Amino acid sequence: MSITPLHRQLTPDQHRSIEHLKNRFERFNSIPGYGFWEWDLVQNKFDLADGQLWRDLGYSRSVTDNIETLEEIQEFVHEDDRDAIPVAMRNHFAENKPYDVTFRLLCADGSWRWVQARGGSVRADTGAVIYFAGVNFDISDEKSAERDLRESEKRFQRIIESSNDGIWEWSRKGGQFHFSARCWELLGYHQDDDEVNKGNDRYKTWRSFMHDGDRQKFDQALEYHMTHGTPFDVEYRIKGKSGEWHWIRGRGQVIYDENGEVEFMSGANVDITELKRAEERVLAAKELAEHANQAKSEFLSSMSHELRTPMNAILGFTQLFDYDDNLTNDQLDNISEIRRAGNHLLNLINDVLDLSKIEAGKVQLSMEPVLVSRVVNDVISFCRQQADKQQVSLSFEPNHCGDFYIQADQVRFRQALLNLVSNAIKYNKPGGRAVVSLNTTTNNALLITVRDTGRGISELHKNQLFQAFNRLGAEGSNIEGSGIGLLITRKLVEMMGGHLDFESEEGVGSSFQIQMSEAKFTSEEEMPGRTNKSLSDKRVDTKAFRGKKLLYVEDNQANVRLLEQFFSKFEGLTLDIAAEGFVGLYKARTEKPDIILLDVNLPGMDGFEVLSILKQDPITERIPVLAVSANAMPMDIERGIKAGFDDYLSKPVDVVVLVNAIERAWAKAQY
Repeated sequence: MSITPLHRQLTPDQHRSIEHLKNRFERFNSIPGYGFWEWDLVQNKFDLADGQLWRDLGYSRSVTDNIETLEEIQEFVHEDDRDAIPVAMRNHFAENKPYDVTFRLLCADGSWRWVQARGGSVRADTGAVIYFAGVNFDISDEKSAERDLRESEKRFQRIIESSNDGIWEWSRKGGQFHFSARCWELLGYHQDDDEVNKGNDRYKTWRSFMHDGDRQKFDQALEYHMTHGTPFDVEYRIKGKSGEWHWIRGRGQVIYDENGEVEFMSGANVDITELKRAEERVLAAKELAEHANQAKSEFLSSMSHELRTPMNAILGFTQLFDYDDNLTNDQLDNISEIRRAGNHLLNLINDVLDLSKIEAGKVQLSMEPVLVSRVVNDVISFCRQQADKQQVSLSFEPNHCGDFYIQADQVRFRQALLNLVSNAIKYNKPGGRAVVSLNTTTNNALLITVRDTGRGISELHKNQLFQAFNRLGAEGSNIEGSGIGLLITRKLVEMMGGHLDFESEEGVGSSFQIQMSEAKFTSEEEMPGRTNKSLSDKRVDTKAFRGKKLLYVEDNQANVRLLEQFFSKFEGLTLDIAAEGFVGLYKARTEKPDIILLDVNLPGMDGFEVLSILKQDPITERIPVLAVSANAMPMDIERGIKAGFDDYLSKPVDVVVLVNAIERAWAKAQY
């Protein structure tokens, strides 16, 4: 009896069907990032089949064709992932659980790529697996995106597993779409469900599930890919069996025939619903944070206003005693204590507002050449009394850098250095030393070092040093501070292009070092116009405003009495008071003062309304108007300047600063 060869037993239709399956398999093989495999358990032969995955990993066919056993495949798997594969296989073989596992594969260049493997099996009548086959696909990009999202938004702990992929293919011949079963499983369907099989065209069924708002976007992406070659990569919503909307990311690639016509298109669908939900949570958290930040700003504005109003009276009236020569030494000491306490409270307020401004990016720097030794001497002079009171030796070692200058904002640089020197004194011990020294590095950077012999910082507290409002255990001591001075200092130094570092040993002392780049040597002649401005207050010239008329619009009687007493010392100056905005407008028109001081928070008509009317009236439009307000937030000052105030002074008002502002406004008006 002769046996007819198998290929002779096949009909032409069967030959065509096999050829069609072969071609389809080859097209699947062309999808980037995918690789197919098969394991014949009867012959214990492992066949990688084909696919682009191994090419993407950098291996030639000569390498992959020689892999025939599972053990040889394991050599390419990361050692931390190798146990996962046999476990998944055993679960599939013994319990028929889905084979779905992720692991890292070694690339030819030594790097690692994340791969997800899914497989199915063919079983004998006894239930034993005789063939095991599946697909591996590269999920490294998804893993990278997942890692980045997790790192950037730590409040949300999410692990997105790229296990929801479905394969689809379109053929120009017949215009038919083929969907893998997984495509429908993503939506909760089985490929044999009636909802899936209604009609003959499953593509139309798939489109019918799409969200109406996304269907056009999908069509445009598909058209542009086919006509312009742009990548087909689109995200859209589609309704699942439960009625819930799923987010799908569809990616694909067309295959052209020899005439350049689109013949096939193959691709994959990934369920990114959880990723989208995570993005929504991030956006919601961001919105919540913005609301919280707005609430914080409103609170700081209110706090600043409520605290600055009484501080204006406390510090203002103490300044009046600078012009009284009949005080006893005890009285001067008492006033000094009042002023010291008031300044401490004001510094606490300013520290909080400074930090708020820095964090909001509202600090404007005025970069200019700054002679460092001059600023250091100024700071040391200002801190000398504090050092003497604490019995701390305070000195300056300019070394060879006494004539070096840097590019910085002089006011902010002085503020940063003052914080460091003040801390070196406050946290020192009686009989201790605080030294400011200058040195240069090999790359011409200037090092400003502030060393002390104080209590030092413990190892436990070092990593908390720049945390806001953390005083490192000094909360219960008699040392004054807000706990944010160092944080402000570091931020200011970094804004000026510098770097702040520190070293400390508990019980020995600390060393803080500001490094500023591009330090240069200069001489006094090379810096014309630089004057040594002391941090201490100076008396003003009480004859400067002779013959001038000043109108002060203010409803707070303590503030009124303060300026009445202060300006009473000025020869030939007339001061008029208005307690309401309407009265202020009347006096401005009838008395025509040389300058107007205007409170912003007035009863009835506020300062901005008064200013608007003054600037629109031809009689008063050229009179300089200075805002004097307890609203000291950056947004308040910015609003005031934009509204047209010639200057904006925040309470408590330094009388020297006030006089200087009046002089500038008059000079500008005359010009």
